[in-house]
Amino acid sequence: MLAKDIGIDLGTANVLIYIKGEGIVLNEPSVVAIDTDTKKVVAVGREASEMLGRTPGKVKAIRPMKDGVIADFEITEIMLNTFIKKIHAKSILSRPRILICCPSNITPVEKNAIKEAAERTGARKVYIEEEPKVAAIGAGMDISKPSGNMVIDIGGGTTDIAILSLDDIVTSSSIRIAGNVFDQDIIKYIKEKYKLLIGDKTAEEIKIQFGNVFHPSKKEKMEVRGRNLVTGLPDTIEITEDEVEIALHESLYKIIKSATNVLEQTPPELSGDIVEKGIVLTGGGAMLRGLTDLFSQELQVPVFIADSPLTCVVEGTGVLLDQVKKLEQEE
Repeated sequence: MLAKDIGIDLGTANVLIYIKGEGIVLNEPSVVAIDTDTKKVVAVGREASEMLGRTPGKVKAIRPMKDGVIADFEITEIMLNTFIKKIHAKSILSRPRILICCPSNITPVEKNAIKEAAERTGARKVYIEEEPKVAAIGAGMDISKPSGNMVIDIGGGTTDIAILSLDDIVTSSSIRIAGNVFDQDIIKYIKEKYKLLIGDKTAEEIKIQFGNVFHPSKKEKMEVRGRNLVTGLPDTIEITEDEVEIALHESLYKIIKSATNVLEQTPPELSGDIVEKGIVLTGGGAMLRGLTDLFSQELQVPVFIADSPLTCVVEGTGVLLDQVKKLEQEE
C-alpha cells in the first residue's frame, strides 16, 4: 500500500489532519502531557487536553505551539509523530507527502522549524503554505482569477488577514491576537473586577457559550465558578453578556485596526472587488457571536462567516493536495 498525501493544519489550539481521498481524519487539541521527573510523554491530544490545569505536580500539560509557531521543537515532533501514527499515514513501502500550514508573517527560521518537524516524522516531501491562502481555498473562494478576495482567519494563536488574487497573497498581516488572547482577556477582567481566579477552560466556555460582541445584553447572566483571591476559597459569581464584550473590546479593535491597514494597502481595483464580494471569516474565533456584525460596521464592508470555519484550513490543504504539480512548481 502506498503512503497517502496528507494535509496538516498545525494550529496553536488544535491539529487537524486531512488524508487525500478520505477527508478529515483527525481533529485533536495541540496539547502534550509530560512527566517532569522522567521526561516521558504521558498523553497527547484530547487526553492531554483534559489534564490542562488539573494535573498533579509532576505531570505537566503543555502546548508546544505558541502564536502559530513552534515554541517547543521536541514536543511538537512527538505530537506530530503520535498523530501521524494514529492515522496510519505511513506505509512500509513509502512515506507520505505532507502539506502543512503556517501564519503568513512568520520568519524563514520559524518556517524551517515547521518544515523540519514534519520531515522528521518521516515525510517524503514537505510543502509549506500560508494559512490565509489555504483558508480562503477551503472556504470555497475562487482566488485563481484577477479579482480581489479578502479573508480574516482567527485561529487560536494568530489572526491572519489577507487580500488574495491570482492564487497569491497581495497584502497581508498576521497578528498574535486570537482565541487564546480572548480567553486571557476574560480571565484578566474577572480577576480584576471580581477578585475571582478562573482557569483557561472556564474562560473558553464563557467565550463560546456566552460571548456576544455586538449590542450585548446587560440582562443576560451566566454563573462563573473559580477561586476567590481574597478568601482563597471556591466561589461563584454572575457576569453579564456586556461584560464579556468589555473584556474582549481592546483585542477585537486591534484586529479591526490590522484589517483596516491591510485594506488601506490594497490596490483600488481590488478594493472595489472586496466591497462587492465582502470579507470571509474563518477559524474558530470567527464563531464569536456578533463578530460579523461588528466587523461589517467598523470596516464598512459586508462580512460573512465561512460554512465550516473550524475546518477551512485543513479542507484547503485537501484541495491543494490535488494540485501537487502546482505546489512543486512553487518550490
